[in-house]
Amino acid sequence: MRRDIFQAIADPTRRAIIALIAIQAMTPNAIAEHFDSSRQAVSKHLRILTECELVNQNQEGREIYYQLKIDKMKEIDEWLEQFRRIWENRFNQLDDILLKLKANKK
Repeated sequence: MRRDIFQAIADPTRRAIIALIAIQAMTPNAIAEHFDSSRQAVSKHLRILTECELVNQNQEGREIYYQLKIDKMKEIDEWLEQFRRIWENRFNQLDDILLKLKANKK
């Protein structure tokens, strides 16, 4: 089954993992230390993030480090941008209405 990035970020644990590795690359054990779940559960989340191409695996000696792929995060940001513009437009319209109401009360 092919997953997409939105399925990956739907889970709060995966979002927390993304936040952790956005700061620095980490090993699965280092990531697992930040959660109450098992190392196997964290590994499953990392596998999903890897399948969705949100993280890279880099082997350094015997350790595997996971790091965030910024270009995939931009894909999420670009999708969200359309909604950002819609809501900014609605807030601007609301500001205009409130200014008119305030002016009419004077």
